[in-house]
Amino acid sequence: MRRYLRVLLGCILFGLCSILYVFSQLAASLEPHDGWMGRKPQQRTAFLPGESGHGAGKGAGKTGLEDQHWYNRCKRFSVSFWNPYWRLPSGVCGKNCFWEAAFRYIMRKPDASDPSNTPVETMHLAVVACGERLEETVTMLKSVVLFNIKPIQFHIFAEDNLHVKFKDMLDSWSESYRLKFSYTVYSITFPSENAAEWKKLFKPCASQRLFLPIILKDVDSLLYVDTDILFLQPVDEMWSFFREFNSTQIAAMAPEHEEPSIGWYNRFARHPFYGKTGINSGVMLMNMTRIRKKYFKNDMTTAQLQWEELLMSSLKKYKLNITWGDQDLLNIIFHYNPESLFVFPCHWNYRPDHCIYGSNCKSAEEGGIFILHGNRGVYHDHKQPAFKAIYQAIQQYTFGDDPVHSLLYPLEQDLQKTTHTYCGKVQHLFTKQLQKSIGMIQDKVSRGR
Repeated sequence: MRRYLRVLLGCILFGLCSILYVFSQLAASLEPHDGWMGRKPQQRTAFLPGESGHGAGKGAGKTGLEDQHWYNRCKRFSVSFWNPYWRLPSGVCGKNCFWEAAFRYIMRKPDASDPSNTPVETMHLAVVACGERLEETVTMLKSVVLFNIKPIQFHIFAEDNLHVKFKDMLDSWSESYRLKFSYTVYSITFPSENAAEWKKLFKPCASQRLFLPIILKDVDSLLYVDTDILFLQPVDEMWSFFREFNSTQIAAMAPEHEEPSIGWYNRFARHPFYGKTGINSGVMLMNMTRIRKKYFKNDMTTAQLQWEELLMSSLKKYKLNITWGDQDLLNIIFHYNPESLFVFPCHWNYRPDHCIYGSNCKSAEEGGIFILHGNRGVYHDHKQPAFKAIYQAIQQYTFGDDPVHSLLYPLEQDLQKTTHTYCGKVQHLFTKQLQKSIGMIQDKVSRGR
């Protein structure tokens, strides 16, 4: 008789455990998930604990952070949360909830000093694309996603007819790479006052970048790049320059020229400019919070002006004297506010001018090119074949293919054909950092990351 009772008791316990397991698995399958996949691309986001930027805005977004940590996942769990369809409401855990709820009181809060527990920061990158710049912009974004480490949010400003095309092209990338970024596509907008002038200033829509601090009011820090930029190493390294800003610096750019004898601003400019040779705005870090708060010195009034006022006044005064549009206005602004600019080396914004008459970017000679800037259309003509070879190699690469055999080796062969040009003679500078970046990708794959 006792034997039968033991067997009966065992069967009952097994049955109860089975029921609990089935319910927990069913709840997990029905639990709603918020993330990038399955949303409209204009709304793709990911929750990042403590997400914030730099400077004055640092620390924003930490409200309710405690409730998001793993050790609080079932803090409010109760069977009263269950509904007739056995679906847990949003914010209540699903899978393994029974066990997590039972043992939540013995869980320990992670040690904040442990680097693995540090909240992951989201980087923000903005680009402005008008006219025939769709393919070039997507290739630039591809170079970012290929190497970036931390998650990144793309802010894409484009003419309305390009919005669907951007969505289709970005959503066509393999899932493992799509999980590395989110994006939002915006329409081109200018202040109603002088809107037509702003739009035609230099190239179509180029001056949109000047208004990013006003448009992206919730973004603390931002990396702006032109469409003709290619990243040859993780954008994370460029983003780390924000930590080197002192208390007065609000933006960062590279010099327009290293060699004054071939400089444009110091020889031809009809307006004030920064430093000895001016600055190039194709790659620009912006502490947006500081820009929005700062009052700028200027040559138009004794009173200091805020960003939007300064732009309007500068356009009125200098519109007949500027050649390079928005870049000239930035040069004027930082001429009168030099303490506000952080200057980074030329290998972070390497252009044909750095090799067209012979190599004159010393930082690139030492460490290779980190960011390639193919201005003046060199990706699409035959004037600088070394630049075009890099562009085509990244454009034609397919995510998931072996980057050594599908990207690096074909590129090295194409660069061998460019040695008749000065830029081709320093072709090793174009691949030095790229080799390291590809090695990093392979290392991650080998470790299953």
